[in-house]
Amino acid sequence: MYKLALLIGLLFSFSSVVSAQQKTLTFGIVPQQSAKRLAELWTPIFHHISQQSDVNIVFSTAKDIPTFEKRLESGDYDLAYMNPYHYIFYHKMSGYNALAKQSNKTIQGVIVTHADSNIKTIQDLVGSRLAFPAPAAFAATLLPQAELNNLGVEFTPMYVGSHDSVYLNVSRGFFPAGGGIQRTLNNMDEEVQSSLVTIWKSARYTSHAIASHPDVDAATRAKVQAALVNMNNSEHGKVLLKNINFNGFETALNSDWDDVRALNIEALFRNKATGAVN
Repeated sequence: MYKLALLIGLLFSFSSVVSAQQKTLTFGIVPQQSAKRLAELWTPIFHHISQQSDVNIVFSTAKDIPTFEKRLESGDYDLAYMNPYHYIFYHKMSGYNALAKQSNKTIQGVIVTHADSNIKTIQDLVGSRLAFPAPAAFAATLLPQAELNNLGVEFTPMYVGSHDSVYLNVSRGFFPAGGGIQRTLNNMDEEVQSSLVTIWKSARYTSHAIASHPDVDAATRAKVQAALVNMNNSEHGKVLLKNINFNGFETALNSDWDDVRALNIEALFRNKATGAVN
């Protein structure tokens, strides 16, 4: 009887260890670019982090930013890379807590137009239909719209789903101008980049957050955080970081985004105009 109880105990312990080892965390990436492109860029990074942390991490995203926001609201992602506005909003709503951010990096919104356009300043956009990724995209939507509103430039916002879609729509002449950020603009194909010019840049703010859902335990958070921060200490890690145009990761605190909170941007988000493009 003792041997049977011991055997059952050992089997239960082994099962628990295997279960713990097989635990998988979903890492959601804000869909600034196509899901295919994001998977190509981030999946190798997650393989690296998984190996370094002994935490199995899998890539996830959403078809568009509004869907991504719904999943943050529901806490569907264990870990997520999100824009500054998303972070301060879903920290409050869903409990996501800052883990890391890009080191030595701030975020800057831009407005781009076609290189052959007669548009030279944003005052030339009066009465235009303008492309933006999504209503709550921080630097690519909220900051440009705030500037346009401050200058009294009337416009109709049209939301096209991603940063890539903004650049492609403007380069093909479907919209006279659109909002984005410098990093995603730099990630576009040279043909698209060369067809666009930047006519406005915002001030700089704390960049995107990597945050964990409150269900992720402290030990797991610490392992993932260490793996992220240490990526720049290996040649392989540096190559992976270069692929996403990152200098590296550094630890982050919730207070790092107080500069974004000070903008009181929730008021702009509540009162903004709406539009949609498939």
